[in-house]
Amino acid sequence: MKDTVVIIEDEQDLLELMEFHLNKVGFDAIGFLSTKNVEKFLSEEKCFLLIVDRNLKETEGSEFVERLRKKGINIPAIFVTAKDKDSEVEEGFLRGGDDYLKKPFNMQELILRSKALINRTKHEAKNMSFKDILLNLESREAFVEDEKIDLTRLEFDLLKLFVQNKNSVLNRDFLLESIWQNDEVFQEKTVNVAISRLCKKIDPKKDKKYIKSIWGVGYILC
Repeated sequence: MKDTVVIIEDEQDLLELMEFHLNKVGFDAIGFLSTKNVEKFLSEEKCFLLIVDRNLKETEGSEFVERLRKKGINIPAIFVTAKDKDSEVEEGFLRGGDDYLKKPFNMQELILRSKALINRTKHEAKNMSFKDILLNLESREAFVEDEKIDLTRLEFDLLKLFVQNKNSVLNRDFLLESIWQNDEVFQEKTVNVAISRLCKKIDPKKDKKYIKSIWGVGYILC
């Protein structure tokens, strides 16, 4: 199966050229002229890489990637853009970019960077870790200090979300939307109970305090 790459570029000719060359080397390149409908596509299809122009007509490319990151969507992203000042490059990385290529660019360099980023993240995607917590995403097994912890499906997904957003405060609305899909049956108390049960499993002695409650805000893995 080909690795899907999403390209967001508002110059039609350049978009088609990028699609052509990426498809030629074995990717399944899907092009968008704006960020409209991209999130819907990402929710329905497995994507391995985003190639994003920053100078888009509607939403600035790095702001769009930053928004994805806040929603827990961590697909690797390369900015391909004419924004080439040092401060703009720094801004791109701070907003969630994984690589940065300045226009005009060499198409072969884009291909090589795309392959390298996908290969690295594919390998990393098999496991996630935080301190002495290890999650095997293929087997859906969790380990603390190399000892397997028996988690329910929901608890595993909850811990995975925290690891994906480590050191970030996650409010209850975000947790409800991400784990429970905003089902009206589930409310804030549901989040509190689920996190309490998860903490008892990963920190039975209560000496590590992986997950802390931030009063009136939410929870943080730290």
